[in-house]
This record gives sequence, structure tokens and C-alpha cells, in this order.
Amino acid sequence: MDLETFTPGSGRLAPRAALQSDAPALSLNGTWRFRLSPTAGIPEDFADPGYDDSGWDELPVPSHWNLHGHGAPAYTNVAFPIPIDPPHVPDENPTGDYRRVFDLPEGWQGGRLRFEGAESFARVWLNGHELGFSTGSRLPVEYDAAPYLRPGRNVLAVRVHQWSAATYLEDQDMWWLPGIFRDVTLTRSTADVYVRADYRGGRGTLAYLEGPGPLSVPELGVTGLEPGSEITAEVEPWTAETPRLYQAVITGDGETVRLRIGFRTISIEDGVLLANGRPLLLKGVNRHEFHPEHGRAVPYETMREDVLLMKRHNVNAVRTSHYPPHPRFLDLCDELGLWVIDECDLETHGFGEVGWRGNPTDDPRYADALLDRMRRMVERDKNHPSVIMWSLGNEAGVGRNLAVMAGWTRERDPSRPLHYEGDRSCAHTDVYSRMYASHAEVEAIGKREEDPLDDPELDARRRGMPFLQCEYAHAMGNGPGGLAEYQELFERYPRLAGGFVWEWIDHGIAHPEFEYAYGGDFGEPVHDSNFVIDGLVFPDRTPSPGLIDLKKVFEPVRFDFDGGSVRIVNGYGFRDLSHLRFVATVQVAGETVTEHVLDVPPGGGEVALPVTDGGPEGERWLTVRAELAEDQPWAPAGHEVAWGQTQLAPAPGTAVPQDPATAATTAVAQGLATAATTAAPQDPAPGVAGGPQAFTRGEDGLIIAGECAFDASGRLVRLFGLEVEGPRLDLWRAPTDNDRYGGLEGRWRALGLYRLTHRVDEVSVGDELVVRTRVAPAATDLGMRATYRWTYDGGLRLELDIEPEGEWPDPIPRLGVDMTLPGEAVDRVTWFGPGPGESYPDTGMAARIGRWSATVEELQTPYVYPQENGHRANVRWATLTGARGGIRVSGEPAFGLTARRWSTAELTAARHRPDLVPGDRLHLHLDLAHQGIGTATCGPGPLPAYHLLARPATLRLRFTPA
Repeated sequence: MDLETFTPGSGRLAPRAALQSDAPALSLNGTWRFRLSPTAGIPEDFADPGYDDSGWDELPVPSHWNLHGHGAPAYTNVAFPIPIDPPHVPDENPTGDYRRVFDLPEGWQGGRLRFEGAESFARVWLNGHELGFSTGSRLPVEYDAAPYLRPGRNVLAVRVHQWSAATYLEDQDMWWLPGIFRDVTLTRSTADVYVRADYRGGRGTLAYLEGPGPLSVPELGVTGLEPGSEITAEVEPWTAETPRLYQAVITGDGETVRLRIGFRTISIEDGVLLANGRPLLLKGVNRHEFHPEHGRAVPYETMREDVLLMKRHNVNAVRTSHYPPHPRFLDLCDELGLWVIDECDLETHGFGEVGWRGNPTDDPRYADALLDRMRRMVERDKNHPSVIMWSLGNEAGVGRNLAVMAGWTRERDPSRPLHYEGDRSCAHTDVYSRMYASHAEVEAIGKREEDPLDDPELDARRRGMPFLQCEYAHAMGNGPGGLAEYQELFERYPRLAGGFVWEWIDHGIAHPEFEYAYGGDFGEPVHDSNFVIDGLVFPDRTPSPGLIDLKKVFEPVRFDFDGGSVRIVNGYGFRDLSHLRFVATVQVAGETVTEHVLDVPPGGGEVALPVTDGGPEGERWLTVRAELAEDQPWAPAGHEVAWGQTQLAPAPGTAVPQDPATAATTAVAQGLATAATTAAPQDPAPGVAGGPQAFTRGEDGLIIAGECAFDASGRLVRLFGLEVEGPRLDLWRAPTDNDRYGGLEGRWRALGLYRLTHRVDEVSVGDELVVRTRVAPAATDLGMRATYRWTYDGGLRLELDIEPEGEWPDPIPRLGVDMTLPGEAVDRVTWFGPGPGESYPDTGMAARIGRWSATVEELQTPYVYPQENGHRANVRWATLTGARGGIRVSGEPAFGLTARRWSTAELTAARHRPDLVPGDRLHLHLDLAHQGIGTATCGPGPLPAYHLLARPATLRLRFTPA
């Protein structure tokens, strides 16, 4: 069966550049007739023009048939969903037959049928004549249609098989989604054009290497440039920051081609990656093509939305993981400005499960197929200025075929470096690339002190290469943590060229029951669960907290405050600051008291800050924002690009960090003992007065203090008229994806931290209420002594002393108290501290100090796979209000706040968003500290500074009526 052939195709025309041509073209997108069969061995009579397909279904093209009710999607990360037995495939091979009837316009002559993408093996017939077949799912193929076209009615028939020998080259950590999923066009364009536009020292060199006729660039006064010649002119360079394009026109062979040219040069000197002679720092993301309803059949409007979102969040680079994207995406990168690593349609990751035996990368029978994929990518995308590097593929092991691909590419296009991560020796690449290297290893590489290779020659060659992390900071669920520390290293060492966060979008498929489905939700026997939900944006492209943090970390402007001035540092690589407007705002206790526009030189520098004496009392914070002064193609005027913040005048006795990016618990990094001794400020809450009052026992057995009551065991049951439960010490949090995949959840569960027991040892009633308890899991002698000291002076004050017992082997999830309130009593939370989004010890860099307000529902982060979320760290005070009044909680000095309409146990048990059903209680978590987040789903866990170790600590809180 030819499905098992190593040949990449037959009957195909030579690959050529994707071009904008005025040649007549007929889109064949739209509604096709479709039939799905469970096996491949069915008759080919459907290709006959007279075949009766009236009993078939209809299917849109482009699309995936299993997103339209024909079969089901399946997700795997590494494992193949078929036996590893190349080139053979199972008899159970879903096969889709397509038919499209179209009328040829009057006078039409000749033409090519162009398919931009079909997975994984497509055979094509036109009017009953077989044109050929092709593999390479995410690459274009063209067939000569001229001999078989007829005036009037024509019938195009296509058979697509899900599994083929080519499947073994396409194990790319994504949904398996067969079908014709990119555009189909009948075109009379035959032109191929190849230009190389370099830039050095203010001048551009345009080499017109190949084309059908003379080339003109009117803006540069260039006319009639013939193929094989070149010109030099004064030009403005193309960069991702300044994407300057020049319109070229090529005429010949009965058509006119328009090509946008960007002058830029990519080079490597002394181990540093350069663009136009300047160091290039990639602030990138990995981008799969995905849409929650359409899979990889991504509409143009969605592609554009992706690029705009990236630009607005300070992303400057994209790696097209793990295949070439739709060609229009690269047009957008040229136009709006993104550096691109264009990656070949190759990954054989599943062979790693069998020790790389039979890996196609090292199988000479697959050499032609691999070279064919590389050639089709390079030829299609060779004219894009945004493409600065070719990647041989991803996670395909090592083997002789890499040399074949690299050798041809270097000969065809010596102007772009080659990338491939899977071979640590870098024998066939120009850059040293790694995935998920720890901070320590990245620093060693930056210093050129990495572990040596066995081969001294290869080792010396690799040490002379730039280094980039083609994947790092796995953005799965809550996280990623450690972004700021990675970026600091990238900026410190010139050898480090930056990296690409994994990845752009959660691949959640829209689902009527689960909202968004992931691996296993369609009953697939082999799957990788929610590992496909690992993006910086949710499936509907709503930015996650991780993307908001990344924008802050990638900021192109830095603010260094010093007394009455701020030093503004230009972090752009290729432009000054003249396109930005700088605004300084002073807030006291979250209220704006003054705002000024700063006069900042284009190159940045020291700028005096406005005098802000006087005004109300409270924490006084200065925020300087850099925003667009005028509309840009990717964002309107006023869009915030960067910001910095510093405290001017803290309230008396308040101890808070100067940098709000450390919004999560300072105690984690500094030791919990520090938090226990921090000076506490006076609570500024209004309406509370009077000296301390004693606690008394009532006739009903309750312990009373003012409007508050405790039961006989010392548990708070009434708080200023509200029925409450708690607070009591808790150590558990609903595990994050990083906790789960990194192994911490398993160790926490083995210790029993999710099922703590509580024992009251003593209740002492007098001027203060003292409740001594021991909190511990079963089956261990580890525990926590927790002593609650309550005082009442019109407000209710809690001082909770925590003393661990035993040698705790691992960090603990969290340290704080839980309590519940009537659900209808609270619908809004207002707080002063970092916000507006969530923050944890190693996340929340985008949180800034201010006064924030949100409904309880708005406080939740809707991760596709439910997990710990919504924590606001370092809160000074918060009010929880509703129809029945409310309460105010003040930290002494600060606390972590989470409010939910479901319990931690319910959040832990949930698997999809709809599993979380609001109850009749509000669950309030007031924390001293959390374990860091890290990126251990794929990569390192939290840095040691963000580990929450069991140490003596004190939590101080004060409750007053709101």
C-alpha cells in the first residue's frame, strides 16, 4: 500500500515562494461533499466525475473532519497513538473522501491546484485524472491542472488518510486532527521570486536572485532590475521594533507580483546573535496554530489577533512550533514586526519511548521526505524579512538526515542561521539551543562555563555560538514562575540571545459539557490529559496572569528610582523613546492626588520627579507609566508599554517591600520568623473605638466579646452579626499543574496535608481569649502547634503563633487560615495592596500597589483545569461587602487574600470549569505565605528563595465592621 511509502509525494510541481500575484485565482474553499470511512482500502470510484455523492455529508474546507462530527480528536504529547512500526500503519485508518464541483470562468486557460495543508496523506484527482499525492501536512503542494481542466463544470476529488508513513514525522505535541485544514486554490500564477535584502551601515543591498522578469522598487528609484543583479541604496532597516517595508513589483510570465521587502542582516559575531550589527535579544513565545472551534484551521482575523496580542504584551519573537505556519501569519509578522524562527514540519518524539530505535531522522529511507519538507518550507518563506532563522524541526533525536537538511539549506540560503535543539553537539546548527534549562545552567552557559562535550572540536565550536532557550517557562495552569530571574540572566550575558516561552495558547477544544476539552475527554485510549492546556492565553484568547506577568518582564523600558529622580533606561535594541509619553502619578492609600507628564529625552536618562508634599495620610506611591504617544499599527495611543513604581512615604510603622513585584509573601524569601516580628501599623479602619474588653462566657456556652462570639472550643462563630466558621490553620492548597507534574502534590498527599486533624488543647478566657491547638495529618508525628490569641477593642484582633514540630521533609503548600461566611453576605471585595491580578511568591510581577475592587467571581482565574488561583498577596486591608454589610480585614502588616464560592476540597476535585458550582458559603483564605509556583510541569520547580519551609511564624489580623 502506497500509504507506507517513504516517498514524500508524486506528480507535484517544484516548490516556490508564497506571493501576491494579480494572476487569476479561484478559491475552492467552501462547502465540499464528504464521506468518512474507517479504513483505507475502499474503492476509488468516487473520483469519477459522474459519481453520485448525493448521500454524502457536507464539510467546510478548510476544516478538520473530527471537529464536525466525524470521529473524535485525540491528544498526545510524546506517545504515538499508533504502534511504532515505521513505515506501517494500522488497518484502522480513518479516511476522508472529498468532492468539490466548480465552474471554470469563461476564457480560463491553464492553472495550478494549490493545497496549503492537508493531514497526513492526500491523493488528488481532477475530472477523474489522478494528479498525484503528497505528504507533509503543514506545507503547500501544487499540481499542474492545465491538461485536465474543462470549460464549465469540473470535479475535484481528494482522498485524505489520517495515518501514513509520514505520520511518524509529525508527532508534534498537539491534537491529532486530520483533513484539508488550509486553503485550496486554483491559480494561474506560476511565478517564483527570490530576493535577499541586507542592511549594513545605513545602506541596503538588494540582491535579486531569481524571478520571472524585471523588478522595481519605486520608493527607492529602482526600475528594471533583472534577475541575477543587485543594487545598493540608502534605506531604513527592518526590525521587529521598526518593521519598515518597501514595496517591490515584478512583472513577467503574464502576471505582476508584489513583494514587500525588508532590509536586515542576521549575523553571529563572538558568540553573539546580531541583527543589523546590534545584539538581538529574543523575547519570544512558541506558537502552535489553534482555535477552540476550528483547530488548526485558524481564520486570518484570529492570526492577526494573535500578533496584536503579542505586540501589546511586549513579545518580539515567535518560534513556529513545530511546523511552518499559514503563510499569511508570516505576512503579519513582516508588517507588524516579530522576529521569527521558522520550524520545519518534523518531530519524531515518540521514538524516544523505544530508545530512538527506528527513528526516521537516522533512517536513510526517510532522507528524501525530510529534505522535501525542509525545501518546501525554505522556498515558500525565503522572502520574509521576519524569518531570521530556519529550524530543522523539533524533538526528532539525532541522525544522518539532519546533515542532509542542513547542507541543502546552507547552500540555498546562507543568510540565515540554522537552529535545532535535539542534538546537544550542535553539529548541524549555528546556535546552541536548549529546552527548560534551569537558571543555574543558563547562567553557566552565559559565562561559557557549561559542561564540556566529549569532542573538543565540537565543544569549542559550540562555545562560540549564541545560546537561546527555544522552550522555557512552561505556561501550564497557574504560572509560570521564575520569569523575572530568567530575563535578568538573558540581559546580563551577551551570549544569551533570550528565548521562547512554551507556549502561546491553551489548546482547549470547545465542548458542550466541559466548556473546553483536553486529552482523554473524547475517550481516546492513549492521551496526555491536560498537558495540551499550557498557554499564555486561554482558548478564547483571554490573557492569563502568566501573559500579564510576561509583559512586565519583557518591558522595553526600565525605571530606576533614587530619591527625587528616576533614571529611565531605554531597553529597545533598535529605536529610541521618542514614540512614548511618560506620565507620573502619585497615589495616597490608593487615591490619585497628582499626575504629571515627564519630559524624557529620546535616549532616556535621569529625570526629576514632581514634589508631592502634603495631602492625606497613608502609603504614598509614585507610578511612572510609558505609553504610546500616538497610534501604532498594533495599538492605539495611550497603550501602556511599561511602568515602574516606588513608595514615597509609607504610613507610620508600616513595613512593605519597595518593589511591588515582590507582591507575594516576603516571608517566603526572608524566612517566616521575619514576618513574625514585623512592626504592625495602627488599623485606620473608621468607626471603631474603645479600649480592650474582656471575653466572657454566656449562659448559652458561647464566649462573647462585643458583637463577636466563639463556641466553647474557642472557634469563632459570629463576627459583627455574620455567622462564620473558623478561622483555623490550614496547610493545603488545590495543587497547581506545576505542583502535580513536578511531584510536590504526591509528596504532600503522602504526608496527608489534604486531610489535617485539629485538636484543641486549652481554651483560656479573660482579657484575651487564648486557644492552644495542634494541627497534624494522620500516620505521622509531624505537626503544627497553633496558638490563637484574640483581643477585642471594638475590633477583633488575632495573633496566631505557629510552631512546627518534627523535621518536615518538603516545602508545604501554604500557611494560613480558612474561614467561611454566608455566601449572600459578600459579593464584592475591595483591597489595598498589589493588584489587580493574582500573585504568588514567584509570580505577580505585573501587580502594582493600589486600591482595587472586584466581585467574588472576578477574583477567580478561570484556568481550564481548575487549580489554586486568585490569591492576592501582601494585602494591607480588604473589605468584603454585600447586602448585609460586611467586614474589613487588616493585616499587621499584610496578608494573602483569596475568596471563593467553593471550598479548597471542591477546587482540588474539579477537572473542568463547570465542576465548580457556587455554594451557600463564601470561603475566605487569609494567608501568611504560599509555596512558589515554578515551572515544574516541564522545567525547574521554584527557586530555593520561593520555597515555603516549616518554620516558626506569626500571622496578625484585625477584623472590623465594614
